[in-house]
Amino acid sequence: MKKLILILFMASLAQLKAQENTDAKINQIVDQLSLEEKVFLVVGTGMDIPGIASKIDGPQAIVGSTKDKVPGAAGTSYALKKFNFPTVVFADGPAGIRIEPKREELPNETFYATAFPTASSLASSWDVDLLNEVGHAFGNEAKAYGVDFLLGPALNINRNPLGGRNFEYYSEDPVLSGKLTAGFVKGIQAEGVGATIKHFVANNSETNRTQLNTVVSERALREIYLKGFQIAIKESQPWSVMSSYNKINGVYASENNDLLTKILRDEWGFKGFVMTDWFGGMDPVAQMKAGNDLIMPGKKDQIDAILQSVKSGKLDEEILNRNITYILRQYYKTLAFNNISYSNAPDFDANKVVARKAATESIVLLKNNEALPIKADTKIALFGNASYETISGGTGSGDVNKAYMISIEEGISNAQYVLDKEIITDYKTFIEEEKAKIPPKKVFFEKDVLVPEKAWSPDILKTMADRNDVAIFTLGRTSGEFQDRDIDGDFNLTKDELSTIKAISEAFHAKNKKLIIILNIGGVIETQSWQKYADAILLTWQSGQEAGNALADIISGNYNPSGKLAVTFPNQISDVASTKNFPGKVLVSNAQPIKTVFGNVPAEEIYEEGIYIGYRYFDAFKIDISYPFGYGMSYTTFKYSNLELLKEGDDITISCYVENTGNVSGKEIVQLYVKSALGSIEKPEKELKGFAKTKELKVGESQKIVIKTNINNLGYYDTASHSWTLDQGDYEFIIASNSKTYKLSQEIMLEARIIETTQKLLSPEVHINELSNR
Repeated sequence: MKKLILILFMASLAQLKAQENTDAKINQIVDQLSLEEKVFLVVGTGMDIPGIASKIDGPQAIVGSTKDKVPGAAGTSYALKKFNFPTVVFADGPAGIRIEPKREELPNETFYATAFPTASSLASSWDVDLLNEVGHAFGNEAKAYGVDFLLGPALNINRNPLGGRNFEYYSEDPVLSGKLTAGFVKGIQAEGVGATIKHFVANNSETNRTQLNTVVSERALREIYLKGFQIAIKESQPWSVMSSYNKINGVYASENNDLLTKILRDEWGFKGFVMTDWFGGMDPVAQMKAGNDLIMPGKKDQIDAILQSVKSGKLDEEILNRNITYILRQYYKTLAFNNISYSNAPDFDANKVVARKAATESIVLLKNNEALPIKADTKIALFGNASYETISGGTGSGDVNKAYMISIEEGISNAQYVLDKEIITDYKTFIEEEKAKIPPKKVFFEKDVLVPEKAWSPDILKTMADRNDVAIFTLGRTSGEFQDRDIDGDFNLTKDELSTIKAISEAFHAKNKKLIIILNIGGVIETQSWQKYADAILLTWQSGQEAGNALADIISGNYNPSGKLAVTFPNQISDVASTKNFPGKVLVSNAQPIKTVFGNVPAEEIYEEGIYIGYRYFDAFKIDISYPFGYGMSYTTFKYSNLELLKEGDDITISCYVENTGNVSGKEIVQLYVKSALGSIEKPEKELKGFAKTKELKVGESQKIVIKTNINNLGYYDTASHSWTLDQGDYEFIIASNSKTYKLSQEIMLEARIIETTQKLLSPEVHINELSNR
């Protein structure tokens, strides 16, 4: 042990010395930069969008643009010949590296990327180690293509099911989001590629996102929206953070000193640099002052404004020096700055194995009345457009140019089941005809338009039920940037979808045969009205290019489902507290769009639900739900026993044993919730404080699970004193299989304390009539 401590100490000392050497080098460089060169280091090179210059001409020493290095990358930095600074490449990539598959100079080659499961899918694994493995695969692929920074992962809270980009985000819970993000970031950066966690902060809706003022209390910000970022920063130190488009209590995130300097750097100790979201914010000088170090993708008027402000004395040149220092510290870690060559040949074979594993581990079994698994050689009637046009992920910056897509039909065929060929032919003909009616996208980030669901007559369904053993119906949903989801026909099923499911169910149940429903969706949908028609429901989410094979792994029983929900499924959208004010309201009727790339109008969204997001709300207000947070079934059963709680100083260790008491091997996810002592400030009924996933337990095998936390993680944020506070009293530590099913619990008494006193920051300027359970 002493030898290990000595090794760690020496490694830390070496790292500190290397940082000192780098800082000394950077200081010398900054002293030799001209003002013009400094400005070009804090603004990107531009982006190819109609009406905006694709390249900004810099001073003589500076050259380079996105197309020159990695076509399709989101942005680049300027090269600086004076110091041999190469171009640094930034690429989108929440679900895979987004680059152009074709290149003019190599017309006979194609440059694809692996489409991994979306964040909403990965979160259902509750597996930090798996996220780390996926991060390594991402990083390896980025490295092979010469990408220096991945613009991901995104960890905004799933505040409302209608959020257009919920597929890019992990969870409604900040602890789960933060821990998974940290695992992913560590994996990416271990490959020498920088991670960019985003969108900082409270970017929870897409409607008018660049002109939206998010009005939210200090407590809700601290406990819900900032918490996941804080965990990710402290546990993984991402190389960069992306500020969000929206205003927070009247100030743009990218122009907010309270957010980017006082909280992110001074309180949390963030050491990387901050970049804007693409074309985010309005005032580049305010962004520089606030600590938004890099403006992306870059426009000429931003460069002009910064130059003039320094020359006029409005902007202190020392602020540029500070921002450049933060940027260069991370640039010196990149592939480009270390002159590491790239092959343009990722290990796709290895990465598709990771993609399939991640998809399989993340599938959630919501219902199973002896319908799954399905025996080999079973005759299957495969219904639903998404069975054949399976959706790998959402649209916008989360889109991926992938080499192939394994549909659910292909995956089931690969598993040697017998599929009804007539149904396959009918669907493929129908889909081809309907897709021909849909006009092509004008730009890549437009939302995909799905064809309407195919209808079947009762007589045909009766025939199908006669000649097949089981029916499978896949329901598909898509969403993306720039717009939020609709209630009708998106969150809720269409009338045609509902009638089709009901008709298939009746036809097959009349023959004593089962119906299995697959949910190929990016975000939460309504399930309460139709789940009775299904004998089994599998939630695959949007699970990337290996979706079909992953599903086949589950329905065949080759893999026991172990995923659990990272979000709550409500009975109806009106049951969600935030629906009252989502996605905000336009401030001026008939307002003209602001002259920006996005053409949004000024709007405001008041977070009146406060801290009551997801299970915190449903618990506190006793609202019935369809499926609870943390829920997921298995083909086997588990027994929890021998709870132990050990408090050593401020550290608390909780352990228990989990035994597989069923008939097949499987994994279980153990969840730790804490119910706080009563006090003068209202609190959620309980909150997630930790989790762990077992190894694959054989029948009869048990494993000791250990979850650690700290007293400082148990407090709440007191707005009156601007401090993290712990009330005196009994704290119940609950081991659960989901947020509604408790397995073991134990109480300990804790003394009151002030955990940490902060400054008054990000306070709303108006009174918020926040929801209360008292």
